[in-house]
Amino acid sequence: MTEQLLMIWPTERLGESLQWNLPEGYLLRNFQSEDKESYINLMKSAGFNEWNNNNFNSVIEKVIPNGLFFIEHIESSEIVGTTVGSNNPTKYFPNGGELGWVAVNPSHYGKGLGRIVCAAVTKRFLELGYREIYLLTDDFRLPAIKIYLKLGYIPLYHLPDMKQRWKNIFKKLNLKYADYQTLK
Repeated sequence: MTEQLLMIWPTERLGESLQWNLPEGYLLRNFQSEDKESYINLMKSAGFNEWNNNNFNSVIEKVIPNGLFFIEHIESSEIVGTTVGSNNPTKYFPNGGELGWVAVNPSHYGKGLGRIVCAAVTKRFLELGYREIYLLTDDFRLPAIKIYLKLGYIPLYHLPDMKQRWKNIFKKLNLKYADYQTLK
């Protein structure tokens, strides 16, 4: 299995204030205890077919305070977007906060909801004083990678094959590799 890509929030952007415009008809909010089943269903609808109670429990164990965000479609009261901020130290980030499990219901694609929940989690990490904010992703998750890049996350070359893998990704996204900062 290929090791996942690693992206980080640059230290020079730690003082930044993130903002977004929520589309009309949607509400950004935090997790509430009655959201469990809807959350699991959203994750399945977004392609995480094996998502279950164990995944849910794993997320809840590590979530930072007010760090599990949802976008609710007001008219239907349906949760249609999510991501989570987790306190998740690693060998690369001993004090790390991980942005993870980004999902949007396919029937709500194209409204910028993925970017909004990612910005909300990043902002929450910054409010809590995290200095090591990172995310993991896969090479084939091109729409998500584009969101992360536009938001300000940068690739980290933590393995020898990363530079070439990222060059391939930039080519597929029609983005100029040289336009984006990277860390080795």
